[in-house]
Parts: sequence; structure tokens; C-alpha cells
Amino acid sequence: MNKSERLNQELIFLSNKNSFHINDLTNEFQVSKRTALRDISDLETMGLSLYVENGRYGGYRLIKKELLVPVIFNLEEVSAIFFAIKALTLLSSTPFEKNYQHIYDKLLSTLPTSQQDYIEKLQESVSYYRVPSISSSNFLKTILDSIVDEKVIDITYETAENPVRQIQVFNLLYRNGIWFCDAYDINRKQWNTYRCDRIIACQINAEITDTYSRIQLKKFQIEYEKTYHDIPFQCELTKLGEELFQKNNYPNMRVKKENGKILMYGGYNREEFDYMVEYLISLGKNVKINYPEELQQAYLGELKGIIESY
Repeated sequence: MNKSERLNQELIFLSNKNSFHINDLTNEFQVSKRTALRDISDLETMGLSLYVENGRYGGYRLIKKELLVPVIFNLEEVSAIFFAIKALTLLSSTPFEKNYQHIYDKLLSTLPTSQQDYIEKLQESVSYYRVPSISSSNFLKTILDSIVDEKVIDITYETAENPVRQIQVFNLLYRNGIWFCDAYDINRKQWNTYRCDRIIACQINAEITDTYSRIQLKKFQIEYEKTYHDIPFQCELTKLGEELFQKNNYPNMRVKKENGKILMYGGYNREEFDYMVEYLISLGKNVKINYPEELQQAYLGELKGIIESY
């Protein structure tokens, strides 16, 4: 470990401590007392505030400030950060209020000119495919806060049946231009996936304090997957069909290779029947349905309707 990496790790090591002794650094990072003393001096220069406590049980005490401790990154790590930020700029809707292009420009301005040129050349060398948001989601920040704080939210969902619900959200996911969230309906004892753009009202319920942990929510999700998708299906895919599957698939679908064939299999619920037909139609000639027959007939009927439209 070189010096810059060691200082970075020492910052992280000390950031949550109230006090420390020189031996804490020598033992944790396997350095001499002289090296540890030099490192402490460098850490002060980098912004770590501390003072010396004299006496038998003395040492160093950290002064807590509302400041971010600086972290040192090498050029490769900085490049990776900029690539990540650039990818996020393509999302028109995120749980965060800040504009990612603004963050990108602000961070870029802190770099030396030579590194700015290097980063800009890298960005010019890579093209990003943008999947635009189909519609905006107004409550992503509230939903994300409820996940982190393990809180229940009251939502009004854009549906004619039982629009008002109390749910505890497990995660947010972005797929093909749409934000979704997986959540447990605490009154109906049901696991559901909601389109965030169809939530027309949302607020954290401060009265409900007895909520589920993430481990408990994960168990609900696993149990849901076992029981909800109760109609098994199997299809054969071409090589291109497998590639299309890798680009766009859902949790109830799997792929395996068996006897030289590429098989897509899994289960769906009766409520998802139309969506299954639409998904398979998107694969075109690269899919052949083995079973169930009901799915075969619906698929063929959809193809017939497409042909007749011409």
C-alpha cells in the first residue's frame, strides 16, 4: 500500500472515532511509530481536526465538525466516478433533486487542467444509449427515504379498485424508462410491484412505528415469488432470442441450456397473462412456446391480429 492509499484508509479508519492512540495506527496499518506520527501530521493538513491529550492515558482526540473528510482518488478511480455520473445524467427522473450535469461540472472543475483534458477525452470516446423516462415520477425522494428509514408510506394509486394503500417499500428499480418499487401492503398482507408514475399521492406515515426489517421484507418477496407465479411456462429461444432476453427480462423468467437448446422458463400469474403475451410477441421469430397451450394459442391469436391489420 503506497502512502496516498494508506492516508486515505487512515482517514476512513479514524473518521468515526472520538479519540485514538498512536498504537492504533501502528497496529492497524503495520507502520512504525515514526511513520504514524508523519501520517498524523499529513492527516491534519488534509482536514482532520484533532488535538493532543497529555498524561498517562493521553493520546489524540478528534474535533467533530460538520465537514466532509477529504478522500484521495487516483486517476483511474476518478475516471470511473465520472463515467457513473455521466450515465446518471441520462435519467430524466431520479430520487435526488440535484442535477447530475451540475455535479459533473462542479467535480470536473476541481481537477487539474491535465486531468480535465484526460476525462473529457475519455467521455468523447464513449457513447451512452439513453432510455428516456416514459413519464415523470414525483415521489421518488419520499419513497427512497421510506426505504432507508424503514417507514410505511400512505399512497394513492392510479387504479379504480382500492386506490388508497399503506405499504412498506423494499426497493426501487428502473426498467426501460419506468421507475418501479417492490413493496408489502401491510393491511392486505400482499406483496406487489408498483409503477411509481402511477402513484398520485404519497407521504410517510409517522404514526406506524412497528415496521418490518429488510430481512423480513426479503422473506416476503421470496415467498411471493414461490406462490404467486403459479402457472409454469417454457419456451425455446434462438441465439438472438437469448440476447434479447439478457437485455430485457423479468424476475419470473430464467434461461438454461439443455440438450443443445436455449430454454426460457419460469411461472406467471393469471393476472399477468396479457403481459406475458406482449413480452413474447416482442421476441418475434426468436421464440417458440412449448407450454402451456393457452399461452401458445394467445400468442398465435395476437400474431394473426397483427397480420390482419395489414
